[in-house]
Amino acid sequence: MLELTPQQRAVAGGTDGAAMALRIVAEAARLMGAPRLIPVASAHIDGALYHGDSGTLFAERLVEGGARVAVRATLNVGALAPAGCAAIRLPPHERDMAARMMRAYEAMGCEPSWTCAPYQAGHRPAKGTDVAWGESNAVVFCNSVLGARTNRYGDFLDIACAIAGVAPDYGLHRPENRIATLLIDTTGLSRSLRASDVFYPVLGTLLGRTAGTSIAVIDGLQGCTTEDRLKALGAASASAGGVGLFHVAGVTPEAPDAATALGGLPPRETLILTPAIVQKALAGLSTAGQTERIDAVAVGSPHLSLPEIDEIEHRLAGRRLAAPLYANTGRHVLKPLEAQGRRAALEQAGVVFVVDTCVVVTPILPEIAGAVLMTNSGKFAHYAPGTTGYAVTYGSLGECVESAVAGRLVREERAWA
Repeated sequence: MLELTPQQRAVAGGTDGAAMALRIVAEAARLMGAPRLIPVASAHIDGALYHGDSGTLFAERLVEGGARVAVRATLNVGALAPAGCAAIRLPPHERDMAARMMRAYEAMGCEPSWTCAPYQAGHRPAKGTDVAWGESNAVVFCNSVLGARTNRYGDFLDIACAIAGVAPDYGLHRPENRIATLLIDTTGLSRSLRASDVFYPVLGTLLGRTAGTSIAVIDGLQGCTTEDRLKALGAASASAGGVGLFHVAGVTPEAPDAATALGGLPPRETLILTPAIVQKALAGLSTAGQTERIDAVAVGSPHLSLPEIDEIEHRLAGRRLAAPLYANTGRHVLKPLEAQGRRAALEQAGVVFVVDTCVVVTPILPEIAGAVLMTNSGKFAHYAPGTTGYAVTYGSLGECVESAVAGRLVREERAWA
């Protein structure tokens, strides 16, 4: 049974925005069977993305009640792009309500970060820190790569936790629930495959479909990972399943080795990856079938980092694009690009920057019958057909750039295939 402190009971008995927020958190804790509320050091807010008028009215009611965040709170993508760049095709009413929602969250003291990759924009809670984060890829990165502790806090519970400064004590906040029970063995795959960017969204898809909500430890990736590859792995796993935490043996904070991640126990389940399993999962990320048609290319889900922009620029090598390449990123990346004069050069080549939002959460892509979107993102591959109407062709970042230059599908030779 949930027990509130005398101070919490006093706050919850009020009529202002802080009282409303604490009552929401407390009711969620009761539903989850949490015995208490625990302090959180920060929050990442996913609820500022417009899905309907009720979300805007909820946020404005909090503001009217004087609610302010009690901890650092960054904002996930919105439905508009205040920083400019790509044009948004929202109708007038929806545009107005989306803008009102974004203003309301900023009025509560949230940082206008507007990125799904806050961990690459300076928001990196310390290992072992309890936080309340929304946005599935940010949650899995926070837990897995940073070693902080959060559950997947959905829309409106995230801002309630940020205002109250507390979260329910259950799930991944507890060390005993962070122990792996599933072992994924990649040691039978070639090193060239394990060290390729194209592999990690595929691995994430396999992880999500196999693990569900279980905790996995992945063995065999030592010396093969980068932060951006782990970002892509986590995003795909959270899209394909309910993954909130994974371990990579010898890489992530709670997994110096597989045995430690497993809590010294044998795994309940083991998945040994083979090239055939990987090839099948790779093919499954494309829905467009056997076609060379490419109407647009979209990369940056999660938002592109500066090193990823560097790679696009390097691969582009001054050439112009025949198909638009939508580069989804945050203002923390756009700012240095503008300062260095690189944004204008990339835009002249045909790159379309999408900042503060992304192409699968708000209407940006033009309406084209039978359109095909190429992407290197496992998350885009999962969501784009349903949210944009575009069929998807999945490929590496290099293939995405070459296809955008050619205006048709271009495949690179893969030695590991």
